[in-house]
Amino acid sequence: MVSFGRRGLRLILLAFGIFLPAFSQDVSAQSWADKMFKEKNHDFRMVGRGTKSIYHFDFNNLYEEEVHVAAVRTSCGCTTPTLSQKTLKTHETASVKATFNTSSFVGQKSATITVVFDRPAYAEVQLKVSGYIRTDVTFDPPEINYGELASGTSREQEVTITHRGNSAWEITDVRSHCRHLEVRLDPPQRSQGQVSYRMSVKLGESMEEGDIRERLTLISNDPQFPTTEMAIAGRVRPSVSVSPAAVSLGTTEPEGVISRRLVVRGEEPFEIMDVQCADQRFQFKVPSGRKKVHLMTVEFEGDGSEDRISQQIRIVTSLPGEKSASCVVTGTVAAGSN
Repeated sequence: MVSFGRRGLRLILLAFGIFLPAFSQDVSAQSWADKMFKEKNHDFRMVGRGTKSIYHFDFNNLYEEEVHVAAVRTSCGCTTPTLSQKTLKTHETASVKATFNTSSFVGQKSATITVVFDRPAYAEVQLKVSGYIRTDVTFDPPEINYGELASGTSREQEVTITHRGNSAWEITDVRSHCRHLEVRLDPPQRSQGQVSYRMSVKLGESMEEGDIRERLTLISNDPQFPTTEMAIAGRVRPSVSVSPAAVSLGTTEPEGVISRRLVVRGEEPFEIMDVQCADQRFQFKVPSGRKKVHLMTVEFEGDGSEDRISQQIRIVTSLPGEKSASCVVTGTVAAGSN
């Protein structure tokens, strides 16, 4: 076993310190729930009939207390909301998935999604979505979904785009904000009142790890409806991960000692090269050698002071590019806690 103690641990002072707001400061303003959401509005813009149109409203628990969602409701059947997780501990992230029901509705539609919280206090957050569902353009399949793939790999998917009602309809350009997508459009196949394109979309090896939530914008020669959106989904597995991602130490005495175990996993065998934390009260016991799974012990030893702990621990590996994984450790040091 290799032990990274106070001397052996390379400290990045202040770099990983995390501010954890006290919940009581935000209750009076009734804005504590709003602050967890980065985005509260989304426009699906112009989408085809029956296509997959989904948006994730992510929210993060910024507080020490647990956050609980009591209910999620919508003002319109054109949008179905689903919740990825009801209870969030400190620093955990969840999402409200808004699905635009393009198979059942057409034309301009909008909805208000209300997220109801009942812990640590009652609050409501309203999320707004809108979009136009056109009937003359369809996609087969209804979205490009790469599924799950390893980091550093590429994948290609094909889709057939059909426009009905005007055989002179033409796709003049395909645009995306994602530089990791490569699009190839075959020549159109035209018949009476209909035109079809076969489009190939390749995901590059350089795609960042994590969920893929991108979209393509098709530009056409239709002056009334010049653009149509198409969803790109999937997930690139991280090369290395640590669980749990949010670690709670609970409450401990000012001179107490408490430990937790972390599981660090990689796609390939690796060695843990470094552990970084700004708080010198943390020490780490790391197994040596190269393996796909490491069991690492995190130990906190109080120095007699009382405070609230909120620190990021970054684990650097021997994988190419010194791939790393991080977790957040929280807790309270207070006298008379036992």
